[in-house]
Amino acid sequence: MYGALLGDMIGAPYEFDRGSKTKNFPLFNEESQWTDDSVMTIAVAEALMQAGDAAEEQVKEELVRSMQTWGRRYPDAGYGARFIYWIFAEDPAPYGSYGNGSAMRVSSAGWLYDSLEETRKYARLSAVVSHDHPEGIKGAEAIASAIFLARTGHTKEEIKDYIIREFGYDLSRTCDEIRPTYFHIETCQKTVPEALTAFLEGKDFEDVIRTAVSLGGDCDTLTCIAGSIAEAFYGVPDAMKEECRKRLEPEMLTVLNKFDAMRA
Repeated sequence: MYGALLGDMIGAPYEFDRGSKTKNFPLFNEESQWTDDSVMTIAVAEALMQAGDAAEEQVKEELVRSMQTWGRRYPDAGYGARFIYWIFAEDPAPYGSYGNGSAMRVSSAGWLYDSLEETRKYARLSAVVSHDHPEGIKGAEAIASAIFLARTGHTKEEIKDYIIREFGYDLSRTCDEIRPTYFHIETCQKTVPEALTAFLEGKDFEDVIRTAVSLGGDCDTLTCIAGSIAEAFYGVPDAMKEECRKRLEPEMLTVLNKFDAMRA
């Protein structure tokens, strides 16, 4: 999960088109802090670890419980208006969202399972409890699949081909073509392909992060997504892991440590 958490933290100061669309920026500053992206990434990881191989309905119940618990613990982390309502609802129901939240919180599903079929199943379950629009589900499955393929030794070309074949995303544009007209938008349709492209063009973990931030837009979420795939492909430098850990709350570290232990 370090890639997702770091992407969120590093992208956060430049969200809402506050960056200068360059790769030349300090990786960390006083505004490099976690947002709702990290909270929900932690929540989904905790739920999937707790649920294990339970029946689908039980997994969804655990996901709802965890996301509501963490969301209520940190209510000011920057959630969208509809999702914050879902967090506090007595009987939360999916609301047809295709927001990029389904893709930014899914990274643990790419690591916890032994097959692509299982990975996609649990990614779908993590989405449908709130983001049950086909595009919301597709975004979650695509990113979890990319993580699974990256961590199991597939090349970037193989990952790209699979994503295009299975999910139909247009990955033909380069970051240089995307960057000039890209703006803040919070849908899977306009975030997932861009995050994948930043990953595909990046030369190492840090370069993927810098490339994603340089695109602008909703770049804490965009970089969270790109970073989650980059971690699976490149790993994360120890110094950056430490920068991540020192910014997390103790209860977040508890989940992260358990997650690291499960996939060790």
